[in-house]
Amino acid sequence: MKIHIITALLIFTIGSVSAQMKRYTPKIEPCDCRFKIDSSFVKILPDYLKTTYSEPFPKIDSSFKTRCGYLIVPENRNKRNAKIVKLPFIVVESKNPNKKKDPVLFTAGGPGNSSLSWALNITKDELINKRDFIAFEQRGTRYAIPNLRVLDLDVAIKESYRKNLNKDSMLIVGITKYKKTLEQKGIDLSGYNSDETVSDIHDLLTVLKIDSVNLLGGSYSGALMTAVLQKDPSRIRSLVLDSPLPMFAAIDEDEPANFNAALQELFRRVGRDSADQQRYGNMYQRFLTYFNGITSKTFYLSYLEKGTTDSLKIAYTKNELLMEVLDALSDQNKRKDLAAIVNQMIAGNHAPYVKHYLDELFRRNSAPDGMRIAVSCGDQSAYHSKEVVQDLYKAYPYLTNFRIHDVPQIMCDCWKVPPTKPSTKLPYYSLKPALLGDGALDPNCSPLYLSRLKHYMPNAQTFLFTQKGHGVGGKYWKEMMLKFLDDPYRKISSPSAEVVKY
Repeated sequence: MKIHIITALLIFTIGSVSAQMKRYTPKIEPCDCRFKIDSSFVKILPDYLKTTYSEPFPKIDSSFKTRCGYLIVPENRNKRNAKIVKLPFIVVESKNPNKKKDPVLFTAGGPGNSSLSWALNITKDELINKRDFIAFEQRGTRYAIPNLRVLDLDVAIKESYRKNLNKDSMLIVGITKYKKTLEQKGIDLSGYNSDETVSDIHDLLTVLKIDSVNLLGGSYSGALMTAVLQKDPSRIRSLVLDSPLPMFAAIDEDEPANFNAALQELFRRVGRDSADQQRYGNMYQRFLTYFNGITSKTFYLSYLEKGTTDSLKIAYTKNELLMEVLDALSDQNKRKDLAAIVNQMIAGNHAPYVKHYLDELFRRNSAPDGMRIAVSCGDQSAYHSKEVVQDLYKAYPYLTNFRIHDVPQIMCDCWKVPPTKPSTKLPYYSLKPALLGDGALDPNCSPLYLSRLKHYMPNAQTFLFTQKGHGVGGKYWKEMMLKFLDDPYRKISSPSAEVVKY
């Protein structure tokens, strides 16, 4: 009898604690839309950056009625007495008195990108003529409080180049300091992940009293939006996803192969379309032969960093060259020059491309933001297979240790955050309508992801943009979005020969 009483008490106690841990009321703190970056981050910036980062968010077209504020929610919903976080949002209202009652909610990809600037652009877009639009800033990002950004990792990366130090060792130095700095500010890093962001979005819809919404996202936020749908499909009307990364995909295992496939397709087109076959024929094979031949080589460049007087002899490998190839492949304007760039590299003319890489590295603080690190570690590194990655390197030797993604496993080993819930990572079936598009030359999220998503979403309409890469955007995509949002179950026709059903 005593055992049963004790068991009952334990169940009651655990249930009470669990209820207390989850009991909170999301709130809104109104503001004037002139959001400012977390002052604790601005405080640690060097003087030359303080002015730039102290500027408030730009004014939105005053002819539009807006509603702005911070969503106030716990930093970690699984802990009692968790600190709060403040997450900015902007509602831009349509001027149409007969507007639809289902707004569009947008949040950015990355992970870790800021979402708010999208609200500035929507005022110039015909999409606003039919419904309201909401831009939501994810926790840990640029205008959120707190902002998970410090410069410890940037400093370590730059120092590794200046002194030709081991890159992995310096990544560990930088990420260790990065984490320590954030934790000293009282930030609970276990509260920054996709699961919490999904709950944030549902809390925002609740406090705004929205019972029907269209979700708009791209790349990582494509995954995020499908997770929002998974948590509570009742209020989701439709999804519009540009170059989506499925939540169940293993990008650490896939992205190098996705890069190779996009490169191979581009070179195939170059060979098909060029009259100069000696120079541009068989480009892919010549590319492979050259880069496979330099996988273990180290080169040196005499480089003068801006603002200094003494040149540095900086070591580089095929990885810096490949990053320049990726940069051109990812840029709609540079892509047409990529074959010529590769021919220059094959001829041994590395200097202009390595110089560009170093100029950008020293000019910018481009290390990943803390939210990008946290989500990448929780969503991806916690689930990817090191054995599969090694098999990939065997298939494509030139990709060995080439990190397209800037949050490698060694950083996650230091960051140590809980993984995304296994249930969030699993695929699931949904009859909700969706419009999905990707570029045939996408080096990050393979167009094959469209097929995988459509398998689980039979009412999805998928389109391949033959002349685009990652992020299709543009005129045709907007035309398709307008038609789709009017009637998500109606079949959309391609607006151009450049856009094909996939």
